[in-house]
Amino acid sequence: MSKYVQQLTREAKISSYKLINLSSKEKNHALRIMAEDIIASRALLLKENAKDLERALKNNLGQSFLDRLKLTQERLQAMSDSLKAVADLNDPVGEIISSSVLANGIVLEKVRVPIGVVLIVYEARPNVTSDCCGLLFKTSNVGILRGGRDAYYSNRAIAGILNRSIKKAGINFSPFFLVEKADYSTVDELLKQNETIDLVIPRGGESLIRKVVETSTIPVIKHYKGVCHIFVDKYGDLKKALDICLNAKVQRPSVCNAVETILVHKDIAKKFLFSLKEKFDSLGVEIRADEKSRQIVKGFKKAVSKDWSQEYLDLTVSLKIVDTIEEAIAHINLYGSHHTESIISKDKKRADKFVKEVDSACCFVNISTRFSDGFEFGLGAEIGISTDKLHARGPMGLKELTTYKWIGRGQGQIRT
Repeated sequence: MSKYVQQLTREAKISSYKLINLSSKEKNHALRIMAEDIIASRALLLKENAKDLERALKNNLGQSFLDRLKLTQERLQAMSDSLKAVADLNDPVGEIISSSVLANGIVLEKVRVPIGVVLIVYEARPNVTSDCCGLLFKTSNVGILRGGRDAYYSNRAIAGILNRSIKKAGINFSPFFLVEKADYSTVDELLKQNETIDLVIPRGGESLIRKVVETSTIPVIKHYKGVCHIFVDKYGDLKKALDICLNAKVQRPSVCNAVETILVHKDIAKKFLFSLKEKFDSLGVEIRADEKSRQIVKGFKKAVSKDWSQEYLDLTVSLKIVDTIEEAIAHINLYGSHHTESIISKDKKRADKFVKEVDSACCFVNISTRFSDGFEFGLGAEIGISTDKLHARGPMGLKELTTYKWIGRGQGQIRT
């Protein structure tokens, strides 16, 4: 193990034992200072972000990548608002999940506790630095943050501001550790430190996440990609369906909860597809459609088999006509990534069938897939979205960043 990784992980572990002793009041006070300091440091953050953007442009990185990388006044305000929202939420640490008195008189409690030291490996979204610091700190978890090299200046600036905020709040140790070394060998080393790091959460593209899962000896919570679907049912409100499809694809196409495939029931396809094409054409959205759709509306690009499992993260969407709701559900369960799906229908029984049978972390009725988000769920923010089924599923907020311990209290009982 390198000296750098050894020292970093050791300090993080020591901090985790100190952090557990901070009260909710102390943590909330620090979070509000963090929120204020993000706004007060806007000029510095935009200046440092501009360095990352300039380098990304020189490297000819795509528009969707630049969108994820870019900080704006609005995004800085959202980062600040998120920290304030986390401060206002109830602290789950110390919550008694259950309590019972055993026959022998022992009082047994199941109590929420922090996970410990959490390694976050992420790519081009610098707001992740702020969101993760806020959520981890609120739950008394120490964060080791390894952002992508393309956001180096932005991440360094954000982490520096937040650590100074912690000191301003009277806390004399660091709960956040930004990995300054950008080489992949350091990440590989960190992923083997199962004695000091308790959990890994990767955030980024599928290749990054698969690499983390393959390398790590530490438990990993992840989602590989967001192949999200909208099914426009034959009983759907077509005006609402059009608005929802537009929002889910166009509002921010570069994120994991943007819709990638639209399924349309055959009975309303002729009414719906012309309006969909007209709107999407005006906004520069490329539609890759199945043969049935292309027979109804000329001008759709032909979809190939890989389109049904493709995460475009861009102004591209696949389109397919289905004969039944059962076919829609089967398609989603076969090609989806178990992230987020939505049905547009006024028929409650069919909507209930959809949310029951679709195997995804988030199943919606008559709303955009873009609502699959920790802030929108009222969680303050999210540290990631999990498509796993154990421990956490969907947007991961405060409770998902805790585990539990059993506490027994007695009066000298011994086992016979």
